[in-house]
Amino acid sequence: MRAPAPRGPFSDRLLTALTSGTVDPALSDLALRAVAASPDLATDEDVQVALTALYELHYQGLEGVDDGLEWHPDLLRARAVIEAEFEAQLRAAVAVPDDLRPEPEQQSVAAALFALTSRDSGPSLSGYVAKKATDEQLHELLINRSIYQLKEADPHTWAIPRLLGEPKAALVEIQADEYGGGRPERMHAALFARTMRGLGLDDSYGHYIDLVPAITLASVNMMTMFGLHRRLRGCIVGHLAAFEMTSSQPNRLYGNGFRRHGYDADVTWYFDEHVEADAVHEQIAGRDLAGGLVAQQPALLDEVMFGAAACLHIDGRVGAHLIDRWSAGESALIGAGARSTGAV
Repeated sequence: MRAPAPRGPFSDRLLTALTSGTVDPALSDLALRAVAASPDLATDEDVQVALTALYELHYQGLEGVDDGLEWHPDLLRARAVIEAEFEAQLRAAVAVPDDLRPEPEQQSVAAALFALTSRDSGPSLSGYVAKKATDEQLHELLINRSIYQLKEADPHTWAIPRLLGEPKAALVEIQADEYGGGRPERMHAALFARTMRGLGLDDSYGHYIDLVPAITLASVNMMTMFGLHRRLRGCIVGHLAAFEMTSSQPNRLYGNGFRRHGYDADVTWYFDEHVEADAVHEQIAGRDLAGGLVAQQPALLDEVMFGAAACLHIDGRVGAHLIDRWSAGESALIGAGARSTGAV
């Protein structure tokens, strides 16, 4: 993917270092100043785009950036500064209701996760899309979601080598479906790319990185942070459980929103596929993956529940951002809207 444009002084220095290949040892000090000045890292454009660039070194890499920088110690130190504050702010903002703290038995964990996700009372982005979204807003929805969807499942896959036995097998079963069961044209990322093409959008990996707001980047960055750190393995498992448990019905509504504007089954295939697949995945993720992990390692119970709650919290903020902007008659993208920038 092409390197994103900087959005502030820290990302400017970082991206200059990445593209020039000359890494400033003072980057970690600059990161400290950037996070100290930010009361809400989830909406900090400068910090989130910098973290996105650093994490992308572990995925497909950045055009014009030496692959050897992936493990550069000065870059890792700067990233660690951001991660520490990002995690701290998440833990301060996200709380699991006391009455939903389960015993570490497998079925109790699954039941608590289902109860947690069913209590999510934030604004329904899928409901808005089904009934109100304009065609232009459907384009913006896909642009926002493309940052994750074009690498769908990859952040959760980091957890596979950190698990053993039943939870490992459960995660592999879920991920195998996400990756199309060995058929590349059925990979969920490929289905999403097909939907983008159906609306005349560019389906190149990361093409719209410069149009999406910090909160969208934060949603993906949180997944990657949970997945990359072994100590946060409970968080990424809980995140996936909540992600799957809140997917089936919303995708039905998303599909309805696109059908309302006359788009055919070729465009809605991605959403329709998730209605069926995630109805199965939510059971596996809740019982065999999350419940199985806690049964093996009871000390991870709170981390699993926190990861699930963090998923609901950040994705709820993403949905609220889109709905608020659209309801005000504004673009949910940063800078100029998609049409004026030629994205649509």
